[in-house]
Amino acid sequence: MRNDPSIFSIRGFAGSPRPFPLRDLSLALSVIVAISGCASVPLEDAGTLTSYSNLGASKGKLSKKRIYVDGQGLAAVKTASIVPTTYTFAAASRVKSRADRSMVSNALDRALCVALSDKYQMVPAGQPADITVRSVITNVVPTNKMAAGIATVVTVGGGFAIPSKVPFVGVPRLPIGLGGLAVESEAVDSGGVQRAAIVWARGANAIQNNPRVSQVGDAYGLASKFASDFSGMLIAGKEPKMWDISLPTRHGVQSWLGGKPKYSACESFGRAPGVLGAIAANYGLPPEWTEKKPKPVVTH
Repeated sequence: MRNDPSIFSIRGFAGSPRPFPLRDLSLALSVIVAISGCASVPLEDAGTLTSYSNLGASKGKLSKKRIYVDGQGLAAVKTASIVPTTYTFAAASRVKSRADRSMVSNALDRALCVALSDKYQMVPAGQPADITVRSVITNVVPTNKMAAGIATVVTVGGGFAIPSKVPFVGVPRLPIGLGGLAVESEAVDSGGVQRAAIVWARGANAIQNNPRVSQVGDAYGLASKFASDFSGMLIAGKEPKMWDISLPTRHGVQSWLGGKPKYSACESFGRAPGVLGAIAANYGLPPEWTEKKPKPVVTH
């Protein structure tokens, strides 16, 4: 059993380790999420991609998606650029504040830029690149601010009530007023040929997503989930494994902490709020309180 990579040990409440099959973790998590509640976001084609003909069937338990990736076509790619994410009219109309819409799309682009920097040289939008990434937010399920505020009080307060000696016990978020996000994105080469594409939708759930008192609190957090899924496809040249336990890169950690990104092109999307943002999220504060405004990118 110890030699089976699909098995790992977790520590039970009694303190004794017991084997837990990795292949069952997905099912267990899905059951927990189903019990605790999650927002429903339909997976629908919005007509923003150059082509849908290559997309596979819908799959996924937490993130629902249809994907296409041309590994051979991506093999020679060295440079990449990101066109700032836009909204469909329907998605934009669901978020009242223009600043909130911009914050979510910008967080998505920033996460994509930092992640793609692991493999590609990132160049500013509009400059020649081997591939250009275009994303469109096609649906936003707004977070109910009042419900998020109540959930924050219950979740944070409940966390203080649990004895510290009880390991691996978190306080689920109240499954009310949950938000969600849907995105379509593609990477096209310099000749306009689609090399990768994804139609993606995900709703917040009571286990993994902290409540934040903002209409786009959940959409903001889910933007980075989308970026992780799509960038993983592009970097691997294939659908990535469900459970990726690879260590983050040095520049990735630096960027997450709010430091200078690996490539100046990513500065156009600002810097991550870092530790301060993580603390704010833990206490349900609106993401706009800690978001940093993008700095002008000087090109030569």
